[in-house]
Amino acid sequence: MFDRAAETMARDELEALQLHRLKQTIARAYAQVPPFRRKLGAAGVRPEDLKTLADVARFPFTVKADLRDNFPFGLFAVPRESLLRLHASSGTTGKPTVVGYTGADLDLWSDLMARSLACMGAKPGDILHNAYGYGLFTGGLGFHYGAERLGLTTVPVSGGATERQVMLMQDFGAHILGATPSYALNIAEVAAGMGVDLRALPLRYGCFGAEPWSDPMRRELEEKFAIKAMDIYGLSEIIGPGVASECHQAQHGLHLWEDHFLCEVIDPDTTTPLPLGEAGELVLTTLTKEALPMLRYRTRDITRLIEEPCVCGRTHRRMLRVTGRSDDMLIIRGVNLYPSQVEAFLVGFPGLAPHYQLVLTRDGPMDAITIEVELATGAPRDAPFAAKIAADVRRHIKAMVGVSCDVVLKAPGEVPRSQGKAVRVKDLRQANKP
Repeated sequence: MFDRAAETMARDELEALQLHRLKQTIARAYAQVPPFRRKLGAAGVRPEDLKTLADVARFPFTVKADLRDNFPFGLFAVPRESLLRLHASSGTTGKPTVVGYTGADLDLWSDLMARSLACMGAKPGDILHNAYGYGLFTGGLGFHYGAERLGLTTVPVSGGATERQVMLMQDFGAHILGATPSYALNIAEVAAGMGVDLRALPLRYGCFGAEPWSDPMRRELEEKFAIKAMDIYGLSEIIGPGVASECHQAQHGLHLWEDHFLCEVIDPDTTTPLPLGEAGELVLTTLTKEALPMLRYRTRDITRLIEEPCVCGRTHRRMLRVTGRSDDMLIIRGVNLYPSQVEAFLVGFPGLAPHYQLVLTRDGPMDAITIEVELATGAPRDAPFAAKIAADVRRHIKAMVGVSCDVVLKAPGEVPRSQGKAVRVKDLRQANKP
């Protein structure tokens, strides 16, 4: 463990620490962030109304629109001159969300990432091949500074130039791969085309995150790389990667670092808090951030929390694998569908490669969905084989999810590859409107 005392803290001590830090965070944000103060006033609450952890449910939520409405620096609790770094989202759906870090925030982030990497099996002296993107995206630099804090030899390769990635993994003898799961599959595909057996490398662990991924994809990655595929969770608005991570001993749920984040699960429609163990939307509150404290931030990620003891000895609650995002849920002919449900079926299906996209169109007044998926390299290309696979996929998706779909089989390499987060849904419904 990177910080055994913190990671094994008794539950009553942990909750007392959370309450103390939560009171400090709310008081400071109320005093120093005018939009935050106005929001609490509109909700009829003040910092002194927080007496217990349960009282946090009386306080208003923060959502992504709050960051965009106060773009770029309106939610910071420190002067802009005190910031040492800025990160931001891509802004493809509107104004980007801007996050900032003081020196103390960067130290905290490095510590939490070091804690997460150690939890996932890394140890000082290991070589980390860091294929997360560097830049305004928090993934690359988050992994980089956490790895150096833990004492790893860090290869800051970023994304892209995939053949070179394979050569560097061979030449340097990487022990750990950090990447989005979809880009890791791309690396494996390119390596196979180069005649490189990734299973023969010294790799032991893969640290995969930044997008939802399924257990079938975990098995695919573990088979192609001969590693343990570990899940890590985070989001820029909270701190970046390092909010939670799996332990390599159990690989069952991600330990949320509760000494720095208060976690809740709510019904995404009614916003009612849900009991421990029920599935819903994860809500996070930062407890120790200086520059950008977040109160009850709605992550839109669907998961559930468990508190059962873990074989690794850590006492922090675990969040189970994110099954989708409430704002990514598709409604097709009245049926709710998450892309991860389709992935769980497609990945590992005989004759298919783990590369797909869901294409949404309009069929008259109704929405329609087409699954574009690649045939596996070496799979037969004759029409009867393709027709049988397409029919099998259609039948299983209908039985599993209740949605009728078309299936288009693509040749290897025809589905677009990602060097970061995979684009799983292509929405053409507006283009199809008369």
